[in-house]
Amino acid sequence: MENRMPRMLIEAVVKNALKSIQEDPERGIRNLVDLAMQFSEGRFQKAFFSAAQTMLQNENSAYYRLARDTVAHTDINRLYTFGMNLGYNGCTLGAQRIRENEKGMRCHIPWAVILQMDEGRLADNGQEYHDVIGEGEALGIYVWMLFAMGHPESALPLAKSHTDSAFCIFCQAKDLTLAFLDEVSEWEHIMLVIRYEESAAKLCDALRHRGFLYSVWYPYGQKDVEAIINGDLFSSMQQVTPVFSVLLPERHCSIAIQNLVYQTIKRARGEQTYSTILWELQGDNSLIDTIISEDTCPVCFDKNGDLCTWDQRIDSEYHNLFQDTLAQILTSGYPKETGNPRT
Repeated sequence: MENRMPRMLIEAVVKNALKSIQEDPERGIRNLVDLAMQFSEGRFQKAFFSAAQTMLQNENSAYYRLARDTVAHTDINRLYTFGMNLGYNGCTLGAQRIRENEKGMRCHIPWAVILQMDEGRLADNGQEYHDVIGEGEALGIYVWMLFAMGHPESALPLAKSHTDSAFCIFCQAKDLTLAFLDEVSEWEHIMLVIRYEESAAKLCDALRHRGFLYSVWYPYGQKDVEAIINGDLFSSMQQVTPVFSVLLPERHCSIAIQNLVYQTIKRARGEQTYSTILWELQGDNSLIDTIISEDTCPVCFDKNGDLCTWDQRIDSEYHNLFQDTLAQILTSGYPKETGNPRT
């Protein structure tokens, strides 16, 4: 990584802050956010920490409960490493690099990439996956959301080879064996994101006792609108004490429902009622894109390696990660002059 001295200084501050949060969570968190605000330079950092300062003025904020629980039950080295990869590499150094590369390449570059992974493709095209992540890091992308349903262990070689990035492995509780968890425990830049369902509670409790940093995800549709609006779903999800509770639309979920869900999530975050960070995958990923580089760039690759939004292929000359470089894909699919992907 470049800019080693600034990172070393930030590392020292973060480590000391984590110690103080363990001793006095409320005061430690406020001090960390205030200090971060003083040293913030980019739009993303200023906007994020300003919002955090405002939220933390509420002494009854559920986020204090979240912070206390996370620091008390998460291995500090894991919390520190994942946090630095996400916050510093992904949203500070990476954001700066993204803006610089966007000027030269005349295209939009996302802050995070979603990879829907196929076990067979991983076996046959493992090097291509490594190449796209390596190229992405060079462009400023340090956050990777890997969907590995049924075979989460196949995603580990990618994470192991790219320790500067933050990896969120989306999986199902039934797929997580003890051997897999033992292997994941050795890598502190990985966060498991478990499908929220009845069987997830026991697994989340096990992760909690092992000091894992974990979150949950849930695919929503028309059937879930009432439970989302009245907060029943959020209340239920927070019972398994995840850091993030991630919602993503089911296939063919209408735009109207997606907008309604996102507005509901933003309102709930502002009210600070739930001791988990609610996150709508498409809406919030796009929000960070616009803060970093003033436009959305929702980059996802399906199981065939084709460029797409969550449920629609993007029509471009270069579109497949097994055949084209990431730079070719982004310049073709997200040119600056249009401001929107070619769907």
